[in-house]
Amino acid sequence: MKDLYVSALLDVYGFVLSKKQRTLTEYYYNDDLSLSEIAENEGITRQGVNDLIKRAVAQLNSLEEKCGYCKSFLKLKELSAEVKNSNTEKINEILDIIDNL
Repeated sequence: MKDLYVSALLDVYGFVLSKKQRTLTEYYYNDDLSLSEIAENEGITRQGVNDLIKRAVAQLNSLEEKCGYCKSFLKLKELSAEVKNSNTEKINEILDIIDNL
């Protein structure tokens, strides 16, 4: 995968992107398609795909700078993995909810 952080940003803030921005960015970062493959599949130029993805990532980074939700989300996921080893039933239930956010 190209950048797990951008994938996390998409998980947290992807809803603010246009459908096309989100779809192409997911193709690139989550599905590991090349710019050329995306361009061919979508019927647009490689440069057009590149520009759209760059704008989307800049928008996601800007939101993260202002809100910081992704950093918190990633930290919660990390902590939940560590705490799950304690096998406490209620803690695991709470952590499962957090994992599915």
